[in-house]
Amino acid sequence: MIYKKYLKRVMDIICSGLALLILSPIFLIIALTIRLDTRGPVIFTQKRVGKDKEPFNIYKFRTMLTFEDSFYEDGTPIENYDRKTKVGNFLRKTSLDELPQLINIFIGDMSIVGPRPTLLYQVEKYNSTQARRLEVRPGLTGHAQVSGRNSLSWDEKIQCDLDYVNRITFLRDFKIILKTILVVLKTEKVEFTKPDEISKHSGDIRKDIS
Repeated sequence: MIYKKYLKRVMDIICSGLALLILSPIFLIIALTIRLDTRGPVIFTQKRVGKDKEPFNIYKFRTMLTFEDSFYEDGTPIENYDRKTKVGNFLRKTSLDELPQLINIFIGDMSIVGPRPTLLYQVEKYNSTQARRLEVRPGLTGHAQVSGRNSLSWDEKIQCDLDYVNRITFLRDFKIILKTILVVLKTEKVEFTKPDEISKHSGDIRKDIS
């Protein structure tokens, strides 16, 4: 209980702050590479839902063409999966596009370990049980990410998240971080393979994906 209520946040601040200092040269290299590869901002921001349903802006390195550049010469829109840039493809495979979320962790929007932050339209479909995943700060990585990543359906991911919310300990967080490192080193392909009702969105989300 002490770890969940106090020490977890202290560790988030210390670890994310140190990581930002140590990785600052890598941030600079990635930023320069993105700018040389395509037009547009280096950082992609998107509104997500955090702890207690509080909205916040999540930060990522941009991995896709901007909306303005997402059309063929004849005006036909480019499909989302084809909007990924060469640099963006590498960043996605290595999960380096997620590094700016260390800023989210440092300022208190997120935690190192927790349920992944979701979009508002997804949260609106939660029932009272599923909404319990919002009782804690969302994480850079989490139990669902090391238990199958995007091969899991939304229901399966949420069940993993609820299991995590019910049993938050230092040892468990440490194990999840170690497993995350192994998953990243494998550079698994990030592709959502088991969509279901909660992941469907009726509107055009081309502007919201990066």
